[in-house]
Amino acid sequence: MHAYRSHTCAALTKADVGQTVRLSGWVHRVRDHGGVLFIDLRDHYGMTQVLADSDSPAFKEVEKVRAEWVIQIEGTVKARDAALVNPKLPTGEIEVYIRDLTVLGPAEELPLPVFGDQDYPEETRLAYRFLDLRRESLHQNMMLRSRVIKSMRDRMWNSGFTEFQTPIITASSPEGARDFLVPSRLHPGKFYALPQAPQQFKQLIMVAGFDRYFQIAPCFRDEDPRADRSPTDFYQLDVEMSFVEQEDVFQAVEPVLRGTFEEFADGKRVDQDWPRIAYRDAALWYGSDKPDLRNPIKMQDVSEHFRGSGFAIFAKLLETEGNEIRAIPAPTGGSRKFCDRMNAFAQQQGLPGMGYIFWRDQGGEMEAAGPLAKNIGPERTEAIRQQLGLGVGDAAFFLGGKPKVFEPVAGRARNVIGEELGLTEKDRFAFAWIVDFPIYEKDPETGKIDFEHNPFSMPQGGLEALQGDPLDVLGYQYDLACNGYEILSGAIRNHRPEIMFKAFEIAGYPKEEVEKRFGGMVKAFRYGAPPHGGCAAGIDRIVMLLADTVNIREVIMFPMNQRAEDLMMNAPSDPTNEQLRELGLRVVPHED
Repeated sequence: MHAYRSHTCAALTKADVGQTVRLSGWVHRVRDHGGVLFIDLRDHYGMTQVLADSDSPAFKEVEKVRAEWVIQIEGTVKARDAALVNPKLPTGEIEVYIRDLTVLGPAEELPLPVFGDQDYPEETRLAYRFLDLRRESLHQNMMLRSRVIKSMRDRMWNSGFTEFQTPIITASSPEGARDFLVPSRLHPGKFYALPQAPQQFKQLIMVAGFDRYFQIAPCFRDEDPRADRSPTDFYQLDVEMSFVEQEDVFQAVEPVLRGTFEEFADGKRVDQDWPRIAYRDAALWYGSDKPDLRNPIKMQDVSEHFRGSGFAIFAKLLETEGNEIRAIPAPTGGSRKFCDRMNAFAQQQGLPGMGYIFWRDQGGEMEAAGPLAKNIGPERTEAIRQQLGLGVGDAAFFLGGKPKVFEPVAGRARNVIGEELGLTEKDRFAFAWIVDFPIYEKDPETGKIDFEHNPFSMPQGGLEALQGDPLDVLGYQYDLACNGYEILSGAIRNHRPEIMFKAFEIAGYPKEEVEKRFGGMVKAFRYGAPPHGGCAAGIDRIVMLLADTVNIREVIMFPMNQRAEDLMMNAPSDPTNEQLRELGLRVVPHED
């Protein structure tokens, strides 16, 4: 018999009754039933109930064990009485009578319990992550993550992609976030960087003549943390293809992601139709470039109904060019109580409030109520109702000003309205490709033109498109949104040096600066670069959606806390003087 176990804690069934077996694992919990001690013994695979009574030679040893001790037992498999069968466990028809017990690893008093899913402070959970990971829900999340990555990898290979690895120690990247710098011992005063993404390398792989690349790639960015983003590192399904247009990338990636979601959706519906929505339309309709399409609410521009109206605030706003009034329809939200609640929400977001109209039944006739309705009169109110397609029992909320300023709040309000009114379908994964991103934006204060999105996207229309108004130039850039999260971003690349130089020149970057910062890629493009494009899908965020959690740290094995600290390994830490001397560095005290 094996030194530690003949079976795992999920393997024994009724067919094993009468066998002598050896099991090893953690003591999940101990129960004393009047002289009979029951232990739920747990390992990576599952749980087996083991027991000892006063006749067992191991009884005194069993009395000593406590939760999370690691033990080995040897005993006889017995069938449970029919009334005591546990149908929730694969091993629920049997139990093991202990004849011998060996303590392999005693445990001190636990700083947090493993049994159950009690809420504990995140700082405690992260400091003792090795215990936290023993909890069933988190353990299952990590197994889900592993299976999702395997599924993606298999699907990519089956789709004709080849997996390559790119460097981890490299030069500073143009991805837009802060780099993690690595000092060089052999080249004092110079620094490597951890890659924010394999962006330049995967493009060089295309220039080198390979065709369909992918990688489960680690990426490193010194970013401020959010619930859906790690502050230090993350993993992405990185993809690049040669001789493709935008639609080719969509057709290659959709089956991989759709199939992965279908495999792990756990009963939720996975949308088959993934609409293409222009960036500007997404901002107008949803107030976001990562809309949650489970919510059917679509915002609309209703500026014309307020221009010159009796509602002075909006009428005055519309006298300034570029200002708009947007309406957020709220089907079934037609009560003053709900409208007041949403008005309070807007105030919590830093706005004075939100105007609203709601329609109610008044003596068998429909009546528009609310301050806005009184100010603009019945004719304009009715025109708004018809445009929005609303009726009795419905409401509409209104925000105005510069769209870029109020759109984020409008988008959040749309989400809250959908949730509160039960309009958002919970058991569904809804996807949308966001396309036609503008390449440039104008600083409202300085008037300077700069890049709004990825500067390496091929402009739609190529070099000719760059001769006109920069604010009209769209890029072959795209994101994939799912349930309100961006889960993928990509582009058809600008592979022509002359177009790249012109694109950067418009944003104020001379040719010399481009050569200096991106010289390796520009040089490669001069030696025969194929048209190419690709994308990267965020694995952590995808697993977060599939695990039905809103905190990305719940699907990362060893995450940092909100301050980008590893509480378990005490990182970041102070370097030793010897390390600093070897690297030719000195630490300058930070001035507040």
